[in-house]
Amino acid sequence: MSYQLSLTLVQQPEVLERVLRVVRHRGFKVTKMEMQLEGDQGVRLAMHVESERAIELLTNQLDKLFDVIDCRVQA
Repeated sequence: MSYQLSLTLVQQPEVLERVLRVVRHRGFKVTKMEMQLEGDQGVRLAMHVESERAIELLTNQLDKLFDVIDCRVQA
């Protein structure tokens, strides 16, 4: 299955590394990623992922990261 995620992140150098580590550990493959700065403190990350696993396994873990402000699955 293919999913599109929209994340709002705190702007820090290591935030992308943390997100990608969780994606990999949960067994998802990133197929497309677009990152955009929003003001001084925010980052918007649009990411397409693929896996046979349920997307909730990934979104629940991403929500637990302290520098993830918002995580949504786009239809």
